[in-house]
Amino acid sequence: MTSRATPPPRAPRTPAVLFDLDGTLVDSEPHYYEAGRLTLERYGVTGFTWERHLRFLGIGTRETLEILRREHGIDAPVDELVAVKNRHYLELVRTSAKAFPGMREFAERLLAAGHPVAVASGSSRAAIDAVLEATGLGPLLTVRVSAEEVGRGKPEPDVFLEAARRLGVAPADCVVVEDAAPGVEAARRAGMRCIAVPYAPEGGAPGGVPDGVPGGTAPFASAGLLFAGGQREFDAEAAYAWAASGN
Repeated sequence: MTSRATPPPRAPRTPAVLFDLDGTLVDSEPHYYEAGRLTLERYGVTGFTWERHLRFLGIGTRETLEILRREHGIDAPVDELVAVKNRHYLELVRTSAKAFPGMREFAERLLAAGHPVAVASGSSRAAIDAVLEATGLGPLLTVRVSAEEVGRGKPEPDVFLEAARRLGVAPADCVVVEDAAPGVEAARRAGMRCIAVPYAPEGGAPGGVPDGVPGGTAPFASAGLLFAGGQREFDAEAAYAWAASGN
């Protein structure tokens, strides 16, 4: 009689978690708005409002400036605009960037449990590094991917797929944490599960959608876990339990 060795039980998956940066880990959108306003003002464009800035939540810096350059007929090349905006942004975040407390707790919980983690952002690599160091998150999040390093920005999946590659994990074993609709869509296209925490300006509704307006969370429908109230409702333990469950 031939005996067969019983295969060892498969170890439970330890999903990797890929964090968006701006508006997700760090409350940096006000800094991006001010950097954009100052940049446009330098090239003669005034009246850039917070409401107009909210159109570009989740869109990379280069893509945002390409659109604004076309809309306002700015002659300067987009590379110059990116450099100017990054310079303004770095000056602001190095002195005043703050991490969301719940997100710091979540990242620490993941690392303590052995989950691979990374940052996958539409910001420049210089901006990512500056923000993480200024907020004290640098030692926690050493794998970092900028949209500048891949072919296409969000809502295309490239930045998340590259983060998974660098971590050595399959896309299906990744969970994305995002605050904006383009990032949630990028996670869907990458074949990754997603936790959505819509960005909510201080005192406002998530994603700039006024309270009570129907469909405010519709862009986040593909997320597996949605904290509809944004950071004020985010629960690090609940997020961890869902991410680790593999559901």
